[in-house]
Amino acid sequence: MLRDIVLFLEHMVSMLGDNNYLQATVAVAIAVIASKVVDLILSLFRRWTKKTETRLDDIFIDALHRPLAITTLLIGLGAATLLLEMHQKAEFATIAALRTILVLVWIRFAMKVVRFVCRTVAERPGRKRMLQPATLPLFDNLTLLGAFALGTYLTLHVWSVDVTGWLASAGIVGLALSFAAKDTLANLFAGVFILADSPYRIGDYVVLDSGERGKVTDIGIRSTRMITRDDVEVTIPNALMGNSKIYNETGGPHDKFRIRIPLMVCYGEDLEKVRATLMDVATSNAQVCTLPEPRVRYRSFADSGVTLEMLCWVDEPVLRGIVTDRLVVQIHTRFGEENIVFPYPRQELFLTQVPASPGADA
Repeated sequence: MLRDIVLFLEHMVSMLGDNNYLQATVAVAIAVIASKVVDLILSLFRRWTKKTETRLDDIFIDALHRPLAITTLLIGLGAATLLLEMHQKAEFATIAALRTILVLVWIRFAMKVVRFVCRTVAERPGRKRMLQPATLPLFDNLTLLGAFALGTYLTLHVWSVDVTGWLASAGIVGLALSFAAKDTLANLFAGVFILADSPYRIGDYVVLDSGERGKVTDIGIRSTRMITRDDVEVTIPNALMGNSKIYNETGGPHDKFRIRIPLMVCYGEDLEKVRATLMDVATSNAQVCTLPEPRVRYRSFADSGVTLEMLCWVDEPVLRGIVTDRLVVQIHTRFGEENIVFPYPRQELFLTQVPASPGADA
């Protein structure tokens, strides 16, 4: 392409004679004028794109403005270099330097466009996406690494450097680093999938397989942090979170949490009276939800009495402890007022008189 441009410029400046310096100067001047024309055309496009609803075309035109102008100017400088008919090595070095600048300019343009597209996608509503505001730093870093690798490869190619050995060495180094940092990479990818899949969010109350229960305070790329009910911060690697069964108490159609209070009453009690008493206790507590309504369920016959559960809901899991405490106190008080007896294990010992053996002393 550059050779074609040089031939065109040679035809344009042939009227100037055989003065190579004058021809190179005219080529640079034409490149500067062409750069200004490109700038004018893009300014007209910018006025048109401002009338559209989307911002993508505005960002694209703004990002394209400088690369096109610089590219036009660099083409003119390259043509001028060829018109000067310099020494072969000097000409190669100059052309390679101009192409290197061109590579860097367009790599920077590609980075801007990719980052803007990623940010636009991340800001759209919706949970089940890989791109989210929390994962943007990761994709920005991946974009930077990809641009660096591509820019390095193209620069070496421009300078006619054989990259075969470099690629082989990079593959060996990458393999060694992947084995050395396998745990870090596992946490990294698990963090990305956790943020994208959203099995839990910041503010949710979760219970882990190991028994820890707490509120999620931070979901990072490497680990997840939660505050337990003892106000102790627990940090769990994302690789462990990704391979564990997690009970999300805040998940589901709403944030309400069901409290279960197991009880037992004696066989001689009126079970309907017990049910009515427990329902009255539940409905009189202001922190117990009316929808879903509380309920009492009898479960089984035990050794000392009939087992049952009082089931009621609270607005959020954090209220489980304090509401359970109040309900237990109220149930104990009401059972005392209603003369409902809690059974407890009892053992009866019967002693019988053993007859004396024959011949024993009286």
